[in-house]
Amino acid sequence: MHTGHPLFTVMTPTFNRAHTLRRVYDSLRAQTCGDFEWLVVDDGSTDDTRGLIESLRAQADFPVRYVWQLNQHKKAAFNHGVREAAGELIVALDSDDTLEPSALAGMAAVWHGIDARDRHRYVAVTGLCVRPGGRVVGDRFPRDVMDATPLDMWFRYRVRGEKFGCLSSDVLRRFPFPQDVPGFVPESLVWRAMGRAGYLTRFVNQVFRVYHDSADALSHQGREGGRHALGLWMLAQDTVVHCLPWFRYAPLEFFKAAARYTRFSLHMRRNGQARPADRSLKGSGARLLVAAMWPAGLALYLRDRFGSRAAG
Repeated sequence: MHTGHPLFTVMTPTFNRAHTLRRVYDSLRAQTCGDFEWLVVDDGSTDDTRGLIESLRAQADFPVRYVWQLNQHKKAAFNHGVREAAGELIVALDSDDTLEPSALAGMAAVWHGIDARDRHRYVAVTGLCVRPGGRVVGDRFPRDVMDATPLDMWFRYRVRGEKFGCLSSDVLRRFPFPQDVPGFVPESLVWRAMGRAGYLTRFVNQVFRVYHDSADALSHQGREGGRHALGLWMLAQDTVVHCLPWFRYAPLEFFKAAARYTRFSLHMRRNGQARPADRSLKGSGARLLVAAMWPAGLALYLRDRFGSRAAG
């Protein structure tokens, strides 16, 4: 059980990352805002993660909590951490990344800058990431302070690249990651669902996170192949079925998603994976898009198959 109610829970899901967790800890020690706890959710590590966290807890001047679960997946560890979090806001910091020293103070200032009467309509404060050398990852936001949804930012303003911030614990608990889906599940499925439910994000051109590229990150694990086909198909299905009100801003994105719908459907069929019953292709607009882009989806699937054979 947790005690106290800090403003932030910095939550770190981890699996066999004892070699990078001290870097996370050092960045937390450097924070100019001390109103936080560090919650480490261990997804069944077999290295010395537990021993490391126990030693760091003994020397930390902020609360450190460690919870362990049988190895499942990052999304299950994320949901576990959200249930355990004591803070009003959750900062989901990967086990190989760090925070800028002023990150928590900056997020707190932006969050409290939202009128208290309107704050229940907001789910997040989102800022920028930089590489270790200081280069901003991806695009900046069109304005230094913007209230919008992730759907607006992606389709209407076409902002790309890693972004980072804090999220309301109460809202996150109402939008858990689907744990019955094996393998990779895109985070954007959850952020989009919150946006469609009417929750706003305050986007700011402030740097909060230093992004460290790791060889074992998901981005290096061949997500475009069949292994993560179900999660990628779910994202394509979500785009063509639930995001059509944004079609006028970025029609090409919807045509590409329709092609990916077929591409990953074929991968799933080959893998013997069934489509989730609650994610059918509903609506005439979605059906027309997928039908029009079916040849392109087939071509992409065949490229995947022959490309993987050539690589083998």
